[in-house]
Amino acid sequence: MEPGTHFVFGTHTDHGFVATFTSSMPAHLAAWFLTREQFEPVLDTPGLFRLTEPERDGPRRARQAVHDLRRHGYTVYADHALDPAASSSPPRPARPNGLMERRSRLAQAAAGRSPQRGTAPTTATPTARPVPPKPTYSPTAHLPVSTTGRHR
Repeated sequence: MEPGTHFVFGTHTDHGFVATFTSSMPAHLAAWFLTREQFEPVLDTPGLFRLTEPERDGPRRARQAVHDLRRHGYTVYADHALDPAASSSPPRPARPNGLMERRSRLAQAAAGRSPQRGTAPTTATPTARPVPPKPTYSPTAHLPVSTTGRHR
């Protein structure tokens, strides 16, 4: 382990996926980061944290925690199985579900002309409508005065 390491990740026979921090990391800050990464403190061992619900995709979640802490600028030592740089999961085989063929058909349909439209619209500039001249007089409207009702 290189000097200046902040976190150490590994596997434990009793606790599953575990993490701890070194003396170069303040304990309260390390605990805050590890709990945000879904690790909980092990009660009988101070400074040791275990992954909550390790049966729920534990290896991936532990690798994600290592990745997140490194992205925040911390130096993390991890077992080979938990190091995202060393153990990338193999690519999943693509199952033929027809999605690529459907996308190809849609792309071809979008590129072609619609049979519903006869001719393409022209791109000529629209003709301008003439603006009516401004009147030289000001029109006034005389409304009858109502004697009943309220005045406004």
